[in-house]
Amino acid sequence: MSQALVLGGGGPVGIAWEAGLLAGLAEGGVDLAAADFIVGTSAGSVVGALLALGRPAADIAGPILAEAARPREIPQQAAQDRPGAPNMMLLMQKMAEVAAGERDPVTVRREIGEFALSAQTADEESFLGGFGRQLASAGEGVWPGRGYACTAVDTETGEFIVWNADSKVSLSRAVASSCSVPGVFPPITIGGRRYMDGGMRSATNADLAKGHDRTVVIAVRLLAGEIGDRMMAPVTREIEALRDAGGAVELIVPNEASSAAFAGNLMNPRNRPAAAQAGLDQGRALSTTLKSFWQ
Repeated sequence: MSQALVLGGGGPVGIAWEAGLLAGLAEGGVDLAAADFIVGTSAGSVVGALLALGRPAADIAGPILAEAARPREIPQQAAQDRPGAPNMMLLMQKMAEVAAGERDPVTVRREIGEFALSAQTADEESFLGGFGRQLASAGEGVWPGRGYACTAVDTETGEFIVWNADSKVSLSRAVASSCSVPGVFPPITIGGRRYMDGGMRSATNADLAKGHDRTVVIAVRLLAGEIGDRMMAPVTREIEALRDAGGAVELIVPNEASSAAFAGNLMNPRNRPAAAQAGLDQGRALSTTLKSFWQ
């Protein structure tokens, strides 16, 4: 029986929640890191890479939980009132158009790419530095020894890209490109081209897990109601495709306590400890019911 783990996007706060969730599940005997294939998008690319490199979920969540005693400042590159900050409503509008299927998605992604390239952000090397520290256990060009992939989008063509060991690119650059939120972080240069967040295609890109017998999809849903449903529509379609292909799928989204911990802002690092704790509690509570599915 082949198993897949899909980790969706969600900013720095999403990383915290996913890490806590996975740690809580592992405490209850559900080791999602044992999946044959792990695919991450944006925030999920960071957590997925660390898991695939053999780092226990508890070790990823632990330092984030410890941040409660020393709150972090909002980095200047993520502050909406920084000089030259772009109008992020434009990005949200275009992402909603892709989710709703109102326009050709590749065309919209090219427009988002133009937005990403024109935005004033931190320089690329400074942004990459953070990923170099997080992925220090892997040398340059080294990928996890088992199935791992992360996603990105070409800013010029709008083409969807899947990075894996066969891509022969730096793991830190691949993960950074998957996390390059347009307007917030700089597009990442790989092979002479510039790449942005894989979440510009889908929050999870769960259809990449097609062909596996059992898949757990973890999606960070921030907005409730009709707007949230529209943004989750691609994820719903991807899960239906997995099931149509004969796979069994479990979807995990934030419960009420986890959603409250996000405080409406997935980019504010001060929300990370609470999100990690809420994820830990949610994972512990889910472990009993998820164990029979995963094992």
